[in-house]
Amino acid sequence: INLKDARVEVEKLVGRGTGFVAVEIPFTPRAKRVLELSLEEARQLGHNYIGTEHLLLGILREGEGVATRVLRNLGVDLAKVRSQIIRSLGETAEVELGKNTRSKTPTLDEFGTSLTHKAKQGRLDPVVGRDKEIERVIQILGRRTKNNPVLIGEPGVGKTAIAEGLAQRIINRDIPDSLENKKVIALDIGLLIAGTKYRGEFEERLKKIMDEIREADNIILVIDEVHTLIGAGAAEGAIDAANILKPALSRGELQCIGATTVEEYRKHIEKDAALERRFQPVMVGEPSVEETIEILFGLRARYEKHHKLTISDEALAAAAKMADQYIADRFLPDKAIDLIDEAGSRVRLLNSQLPPVVKELNQELKGILKSKDEAVRNQDFEGAGRLRERELEIKAQINALLYQQKTSEGEETPTRSAANPVVTEEDIANIVSAWTSIPVNKLTKSESEKLLQMEETLHTRVIGQDEAVVAVSRAIRRARVGLKNPNRPIASLLFSGPTGVGKTELT
Repeated sequence: INLKDARVEVEKLVGRGTGFVAVEIPFTPRAKRVLELSLEEARQLGHNYIGTEHLLLGILREGEGVATRVLRNLGVDLAKVRSQIIRSLGETAEVELGKNTRSKTPTLDEFGTSLTHKAKQGRLDPVVGRDKEIERVIQILGRRTKNNPVLIGEPGVGKTAIAEGLAQRIINRDIPDSLENKKVIALDIGLLIAGTKYRGEFEERLKKIMDEIREADNIILVIDEVHTLIGAGAAEGAIDAANILKPALSRGELQCIGATTVEEYRKHIEKDAALERRFQPVMVGEPSVEETIEILFGLRARYEKHHKLTISDEALAAAAKMADQYIADRFLPDKAIDLIDEAGSRVRLLNSQLPPVVKELNQELKGILKSKDEAVRNQDFEGAGRLRERELEIKAQINALLYQQKTSEGEETPTRSAANPVVTEEDIANIVSAWTSIPVNKLTKSESEKLLQMEETLHTRVIGQDEAVVAVSRAIRRARVGLKNPNRPIASLLFSGPTGVGKTELT
C-alpha cells in the first residue's frame, strides 16, 4: 500500500468537500470511538502511551469506518495486519486474538506499580535481615479485620524493602495459604491526584480503585508516605482520601500496607484516632553496623553487575562503619548503600577515561566529519575525498592508541586494571571525604594515637582538672571501641564549678 493509492480510494468513497473549511474541525463520533478503542488496546498491551500502532489497532477493531473499507478495497488482510502489529510489539498474535487479556484492574494498573510482577522478573533487590518485620506484617495481614500494618521508621531504614520482601515471598511461595496468589501493588498518591481539575474527579478515581480491589479480592495495596492520605484531594466541601478509605479498611475489604516516619505518624495519623485504630503499627528500627554489613553483602552482586567491577569485602565493611561514624544526618543501611553505589560509579569512571591524546584526536575527527559533510553538500568531491583519507588516518591512530593502552593495562596488577576494577576501602574513604569534607584517610591512620594520648592533648589547653579530663577521655574511648548503647549518646557530662576554672575551655 502507498499513500497515493490510499488517497484515491478515500476520494472514491467519500468524495471531495465543498471547498470551505471551518477553523475548528470536530471529530466524528466514529473517530472518537476509534480513539477510545486505541486507549483500550494500549492498556491491554500494558503500554503507558498511545502510538500510531494503537490507533491502527483501534481502526481495525472499530471495523465499520471508511478507513477499514479503504484497507479492504486495497486487498489488505485485516486479521493478518492486527497479528503482525501485536507480534512487532513483542506479543504473540495467537494469545491476543485467542483470548481476552483485558486487565481486571485497569485504574489500579494506571496509578500503581505491581511489586509481585517486578519480583517475578527479578527486578527487586534482595531483602536481608528483615525476617522479623516481614513475619509480623504477614501475621497482621492474616487477621480477619483491621488487617492493615503500617511500617513506622526513619527515612532510609528499609520500610519499602519490607513490602518488596513480602512480594518476593509470595512469588517464592514462602507464605501461609491465606496469602497465596495475592498481588502486592504500590499506589502512587501523587499520580492519583495529578490532573484532577474538577470537583469529584479524585473521588471517582479512588472509588474505581476500591471497586476494582474489592472485585479482584487478591490485592494488597502498598501506600508509601501513608500520612499523605490525610488531606489528599480535599477541595472545599469534599472529603479527603483517608475518610474515603476508612470504612473499607475497618471492614477488611481493603488490605493496605502503609509506610511513614515516626514524626509524620505522630503529627498526622495519631491525631486522627479513627484512622489510627484501623492500622497496626510495626516499628522498623535502624539496623546495626553488623546487620548493615550483611545487607551490603546481599546487595553486592547487583551493584557489581551494574558498575561492571568488583567490590572488596573490606570496602563493604568500611562503608557500613564510616557511614555510621561520619554521616550523622542519615540512617543505615541507606547511607552505606549510597556510599557503595557512588564509590562504584567513581571507580568505573576513573577506569573508563580516555587518554588526553585520544580525546584530542576525537575532537579533530568531529571537525573533519563536519567539513566532509559540508564539502559533499557543496559538491566538492575532491575535497571530500581528501578529508575521507584524513578521517581514516585518525581512526587508525585512535585504534592503535586504545590497543596500546589495553595491552599496557594487561601488564598491570589485576586489582587496578581497567579490565577488572576493584572498589577498595580507600575509595569508600574518598567518597566519605567528598560528602562530609572530613579527611577520613588521615583520621583512620592517626585516630588510635589520638585516643591513647587524649589526656595529654587536653592538658595542653586545660591545666589541672585531672578528674574531669580523665572522665571525658574515658567516655570517648568507650564510645570509639563500641562499648556503648547505639541508641544513646556517648556521654552526658555536667561540668560544675565556679567561674574561670576551665569548664568552657574543656568543652
